[in-house]
Amino acid sequence: MFLGRIRGDIHSTIRHPFYGQKKLLLVERLDAGGKGTDEFTIALDVVDAGAGETVLVLDEGNSARQVFSADNAPVRSVVIAIVDHVARES
Repeated sequence: MFLGRIRGDIHSTIRHPFYGQKKLLLVERLDAGGKGTDEFTIALDVVDAGAGETVLVLDEGNSARQVFSADNAPVRSVVIAIVDHVARES
């Protein structure tokens, strides 16, 4: 899992049937200080996240497929939470 920031939506005219009307998001990985790393991932959205929001991304295929209860789904990354606050211990 990693923290990321939504940078936008991904749109396509042709997609695998599994994706149907599911929303794809462009997510920038954040470093430990909450700054962008210029590393991006495309993730399915299950929490209705929007541009600029900080999110928690599940980035492991088997766990991502379990979110959808679909053993053979072509999915690796899923936005599973919108993050309101991050507290770090010193």
